[in-house]
Amino acid sequence: MLFNEAGARVSSFLTEYAEANGIYMKINYVNPEHVHALIDLPTRYSIEDVFKLLKGASSHWINENELLHGKFGWSRGYGVFSVSPSNVAQVAKYIATQADHHRRHSFLEEYQSFIQRYGMKWREEETVETVSQSSASAGSPR
Repeated sequence: MLFNEAGARVSSFLTEYAEANGIYMKINYVNPEHVHALIDLPTRYSIEDVFKLLKGASSHWINENELLHGKFGWSRGYGVFSVSPSNVAQVAKYIATQADHHRRHSFLEEYQSFIQRYGMKWREEETVETVSQSSASAGSPR
């Protein structure tokens, strides 16, 4: 299975699973080494709860449906950024154009630029290692 087909299946699963759990997911896009999702965080869930649900269920579903060779598991981290209501359409458009965007910029380049643009602190720790390893050793799509 080609990545774009597998990615589309994972995207559909995430949308359906979120809806079944009362999480409104406006849009998501599954890239080979990361996912962008625009969600409205329900008050009954913490951010950590939502990511445990989405990452746990999707990992199980990906492995159950054998979308990749070998066992799949998400990395332990995630990034969360709030969006003002006036920027929701802009962020949704950004997510919808991920395929084109990542032909020009790698995830690592994008992430570093984002950190710098918004005055956040870059932490070497395992961020660079995790991103580099996941790009280099991601399972081959079936």
